[in-house]
Amino acid sequence: MILYNVTIGIDKEIELEWVDWMKAEHIPEILNTGIFLHHKFYKVLSHDDETSVSYCIQYFTDSIEKFNLYLKDHAPTFVEKHRVRFKDRHVAFRTLLEEV
Repeated sequence: MILYNVTIGIDKEIELEWVDWMKAEHIPEILNTGIFLHHKFYKVLSHDDETSVSYCIQYFTDSIEKFNLYLKDHAPTFVEKHRVRFKDRHVAFRTLLEEV
């Protein structure tokens, strides 16, 4: 199993708007690519910052080939859509993991 982990720090001022958008639009659009089997969405509790809060979205797929297809055919569009919508009010960190 391949896990694509996206950790995002978002300004507290727009946190609720962002969470709603992620649940209603962004995550469903990514899942609709057919690349990922399921996902999990977490709030990071160990993050201690006055101005931002962090979330972790985990997307699961069964092969590195499918993930590479996602990177090539889908990721640039999703990254740009998120960047345009939330401009300089977020930071993102992405990690790819393989179950052992």
